[in-house]
Amino acid sequence: MTQNTTENRSGGRGGRAVLAAATATTGLVAGIWFAYAISVMPALARSDDRTYIEVMQNVDDVIQNPLFFLVFLGALVLTAIAGRQQWRSPLRAWVLAALVLSSAAFLSTVLMSVPLNEELVAAGDPARIADPAAVRDAYEDPWVAWNIVRGVLNTAALGCLCWASTLMRQTSPYLVSAAGSSASR
Repeated sequence: MTQNTTENRSGGRGGRAVLAAATATTGLVAGIWFAYAISVMPALARSDDRTYIEVMQNVDDVIQNPLFFLVFLGALVLTAIAGRQQWRSPLRAWVLAALVLSSAAFLSTVLMSVPLNEELVAAGDPARIADPAAVRDAYEDPWVAWNIVRGVLNTAALGCLCWASTLMRQTSPYLVSAAGSSASR
């Protein structure tokens, strides 16, 4: 297969860039959930109930920022675009698997984690909650479990995108230099 045919089937250089961006943003999202799982939540587990509630309310407030949403939504959108670009390439199955996994992680966030966060915020000022232990008990274990689910899903999506990137390099082994000559890796 010639380089032009391979590039056309894989979306050309734009296809490479979108696949790389999808991979990077998916990795960042997986990293966020991983950081919660291995550090933030275990550290907070050591805290008293009111401190736990206050910190998680603060985290919920702070994480809702443009950069987080750009990465969080960008991972899904870029993976969908990469899937469209790879529709006729051998990479299609891997990119579409990543899209399914990313979509499942997105849905678990929107349908499970976000409502838990909203309930925690609705509990109000931790200093005024009558039974902070009950509020924490209703939140902590389900939130931690769903965080692990979305972390595993995003990490699996990242693996699929990394494999698609590897396959793209293998099916298009020639890089064109600025001078226009071909050189193998």
